[in-house]
Amino acid sequence: MRRNRLRQKLDRGEPTLGTHILSTWPTLVELIGQSGQYDYVEFTAEYGPFTMHDLDNLGRALEVAGIGGMMKVEQTQWTHQTMRAIGSGFQSILFADVRTVADAEACVRAVRAESPRTRGLAGVGMRRDVGTMREAGTPAFVKALDDVVVALMIEKHQCVEDLDNVLSVQGIDMVQFGPADYGMSIGVPGQWTHPDVVKAERKTIETALKKGIHPRVELGDPAQAERYIEMGVKHFCIGWDVTILHAWWREKGAAMHELLAGRKAGRKKAKTKGGNYR
Repeated sequence: MRRNRLRQKLDRGEPTLGTHILSTWPTLVELIGQSGQYDYVEFTAEYGPFTMHDLDNLGRALEVAGIGGMMKVEQTQWTHQTMRAIGSGFQSILFADVRTVADAEACVRAVRAESPRTRGLAGVGMRRDVGTMREAGTPAFVKALDDVVVALMIEKHQCVEDLDNVLSVQGIDMVQFGPADYGMSIGVPGQWTHPDVVKAERKTIETALKKGIHPRVELGDPAQAERYIEMGVKHFCIGWDVTILHAWWREKGAAMHELLAGRKAGRKKAKTKGGNYR
């Protein structure tokens, strides 16, 4: 079985860094790996279209790139998407829209093997993670499922209100606060810096640290990291392929329009000046 790089770094207490993609183009994963800067790629599947073939191709790219893979799965799809993601080669799962203790328990069970010790729901599958058949149902397979990193999005008011109990569920490795969903759930949509949103984020981070769970923070830029580092956060996921591209297209497109407009104004001025001279 392939080693789980993210699990190893968490167990050693080392900081980790990931980045996001919504695209299913495997070459992006290879380029991220070639940068030598990231421990894993998060495929944010909740927001983009994909097929089962896409997952397999992303799994192959992760192996070529030599980095880990995390997949973000949406509510009602926790079991199915989790099973297919792990089978394709992803070794960590980020579960969206967790609200209750029962939800958190369901997320952990979706990852672990269905055996007396682990009490999960995952059965034997002839998929990429086991070499199609070579290690299907072996002790190594059960151990690999034990090592899958379970991360939860803490983004609903109901979840934050009962956070101590939710994070008491055994098997949770990481949590991430979602300010956009949380703000919407308390009636302040779009107000990410609202005092109640900021307070809930701090509560999430502090409660996780108290329980020995790793808080992770999403950032658009490293300049935003310092206050989280001071709080004890060591795990970050930075940048999205779509926002990087959009920002580049907007900035460079505007610069070109400004340049072209300046040239046009210059030519118009020269013509006007020449006409007056004659």
